[in-house]
Amino acid sequence: MAKAIQRYDNLAAARNFRPGKTERSTMDIPEIFGQNTLTLDKLEERLPKSAWKDLQKTIDEGQTLNIDVADAVALAMKDWATEKGATHYTHWFQPLTGSTAEKHDSFITPNQGGGAMAVFSGKDLIQGEPDASSFPSGGLRPTFEARGYTAWDPTSPAFIVENQKGTYLCIPTAFASWKGEALDHKTPLLRSNDALNKAAKEALKLFGVESKRVNSTVGCEQEYFLIDQEFVYRRPDILTSGRTLVGAKPPRGQELDDHYFGSIPERVLSFMLDAEKELYKLGVPVKTRHNEVAPSQYELAPIFELANVAADHQQLTMMVLKKVAKKYGLECLMHEKPFDGLNGSGKHLNWSLSTAEGDNLLEPGESPHENMKFLFFFTAVMLGVYRHQDLLRVSVAHAGNDHRLGANEAPPAIISSFIGDQLADIVEQLINGGAKSSKQGGLLGLGTPVLPNLPKHAGDRNRTSPFAFTGNKFEFRALGSNQSPSFPIVVLNTVIAEAIEDMTKDLKKAKKGDSIEKALASVLRARLNECKPGIFNGDGYSDDWQKEAKKRGLLNLKTTPEAIPYLTKKENVKLFKKYKVLNEKEMHSRKEIWTEQYITSRTIEVDTIESIAKTMIYPATVRYIGELAKAVEKADALGLDNSGSRNMLTKVNNELNKLGSALDNLADVQSKLKYKDTAEHAVKVESEVLPVMKDIRDSIDFLERYVADDYWPLPVYREMLFIK
Repeated sequence: MAKAIQRYDNLAAARNFRPGKTERSTMDIPEIFGQNTLTLDKLEERLPKSAWKDLQKTIDEGQTLNIDVADAVALAMKDWATEKGATHYTHWFQPLTGSTAEKHDSFITPNQGGGAMAVFSGKDLIQGEPDASSFPSGGLRPTFEARGYTAWDPTSPAFIVENQKGTYLCIPTAFASWKGEALDHKTPLLRSNDALNKAAKEALKLFGVESKRVNSTVGCEQEYFLIDQEFVYRRPDILTSGRTLVGAKPPRGQELDDHYFGSIPERVLSFMLDAEKELYKLGVPVKTRHNEVAPSQYELAPIFELANVAADHQQLTMMVLKKVAKKYGLECLMHEKPFDGLNGSGKHLNWSLSTAEGDNLLEPGESPHENMKFLFFFTAVMLGVYRHQDLLRVSVAHAGNDHRLGANEAPPAIISSFIGDQLADIVEQLINGGAKSSKQGGLLGLGTPVLPNLPKHAGDRNRTSPFAFTGNKFEFRALGSNQSPSFPIVVLNTVIAEAIEDMTKDLKKAKKGDSIEKALASVLRARLNECKPGIFNGDGYSDDWQKEAKKRGLLNLKTTPEAIPYLTKKENVKLFKKYKVLNEKEMHSRKEIWTEQYITSRTIEVDTIESIAKTMIYPATVRYIGELAKAVEKADALGLDNSGSRNMLTKVNNELNKLGSALDNLADVQSKLKYKDTAEHAVKVESEVLPVMKDIRDSIDFLERYVADDYWPLPVYREMLFIK
């Protein structure tokens, strides 16, 4: 730890750190946007026309890529990358760790003359072979069998990663086992896109619309904390688990409501500008930045993109934020709850449906009650979410998110949909015989002629809803800040594909003897009645909603061990198998992996807090007790009133004894932990180990308020939370 602290001389050095020149620099966004990305436009310029046409068919229609086209693309890619200074390439993939992985290979190949030349073939582009045994497989791959493959994804552009010493080419790829099972997040995402496309195109034909392709589109809001990097090396809990496992509530946190949308601190704004520049160069369309609710908490949000590209860009966003933060002496924390008692961090997933021709199928228009396409697809989304609330809950289940879901800062663990007053009124009209009107927003007057009348939406927003309609998209608000958005997208794509397919069958059947309008009214009435229990426009934080949701038959899976078993329910396995998104083995592997990850995360936290308590808090408190005892002894010798010192000594000593008892209890609980499988192990950790861990924290947090500041071995919240 001491060596790590030496990276900065002191806190002031870290806070005053500024990289590079201090004068203001300008950023020409159109000039730099995508300069480190091999966009389709750039690739077209470098490819022969025939190769470009074949590649387009692969991207747009899923046509198999032949090796001649792959060779042409590989040559163009290599030339572009080496012009950018790249000496190596990597198949960049997303294993089931939740982060990304890469193995670098050089372009350089020796020639017969004793020199070397840059070589990159279609075979190199299409396929790589990392060690599959070293990544989570959930039983899909025995550890003694290592072979796995990465496969080029032509729908996501290659990009350059810059380093102070050079650059390298990243090629987005899928990752599969030797037998073809998906070992990553990208493969099921691409499969789910295909399932959704097929179902949506078939439905559109009923409305007289022919589309080349229908895509899910995504934009992910990213929340995060920034703290001075020095603190990370002085806090073993942040270093190992990404969050503070101990820490008393500071005198000032977010109670004054003065952080949200406040003026961005200068050093943070410099970091943001630098990070945005790097993201623009990578083609990530970041749009919004602002202070979040808690001190030292911030948010960044992009414009919508195709779901697969958006998921790749999310991983790049997290990577860039962490990398750039270090240049400013900062650490970017993406844990869902790095500071107890303060707002946690989420990753709101904004999801919609669009045709390749640019038609947003969830755009209601001025008169949503008359917009048949919109009503059909809107209802399909509501139906899919209601039917498969368990899968949506599973998709956001992990240890970090358990600290956040259900608190008064994030949506509850109950999956319901908010649709606003306008659509709620239309739904009621449709259920009761047909929609004939739409509520209009009108204008909002602000009480003075100086200010303009603002267009007012026909419905308010609801921050307590886990799944909310927000104008022309749905916002899935339950994602944790540190997780990959891919599996939540997979679940949405798949469950909505099923709902669209079912409603398409209904509509075809009803349409045989009726007009499309009458047939649709009948289908909408039946399906909206079915999913109505999942619609809730009220306060998701209230106790009344917990009771009401139970009456409606909605699940309330508050913890990860409660939620994950639902993944492999018979009907869920059948659903994913039907749409060829995940087979039964792949489903069970993910259940096993995510359960093990929960246990591992908790074990790291327990071991860390035990170490902090024994090697840092206990010794510091004993030394302080020694000082108090000497003060009491001296006061006694002088005949002074020492009731205050004696009372302080008693309180600190008693709490230290409580801490010792809690540590003994932890050892006892762990030694007696019995379980038959990982699922039961996770439940036991949550129900038996975590309560003892809380007892340890409670004692440490109590002692933090009593032990002298110069004895306390850890930076406290008030020191870490206010960046200057």
